[in-house]
Amino acid sequence: MNDEEAIALALAEAKACVTRGEVPVGAVLLSAEGALLAQDGNRILERHDPTAHAEMLVLRTGAQALGNERLTGAALFVSLEPCAMCAGAISLARVARLVFAAEDAKGGAIVHGPRFFEQPTCHHRPLIGRAGNGEAAGGLLKEFFRARRG
Repeated sequence: MNDEEAIALALAEAKACVTRGEVPVGAVLLSAEGALLAQDGNRILERHDPTAHAEMLVLRTGAQALGNERLTGAALFVSLEPCAMCAGAISLARVARLVFAAEDAKGGAIVHGPRFFEQPTCHHRPLIGRAGNGEAAGGLLKEFFRARRG
């Protein structure tokens, strides 16, 4: 699977979140060889779990699929810039590459906020890439919150 297909799948997962009433964030995890390991969207409300972010769910599923907590060589594609919790998990899992579509000025921790991977206490830093469809991902989030404010 290539990068464009992976981020499109992450956006499809984000769109599916809307039908569940979840904040629309989707994630896809590919193995070092480019095989699909996991795909999911936020399930915080559904699972009554504050850690059930899309990134956390695919990292857990990927680790189980590989039988290893280290996802060496894996690539993570996310529709939204990850938060600090997810950035920490990405680092601990040793994900090789992170690609995200939309920036998150309020809750993001990669190019905003704590800039997690730039901290001296961060032991593993993935390569960071930006998907070209940030407007689509950002628009999905804006529409979701506009509808909720009614």
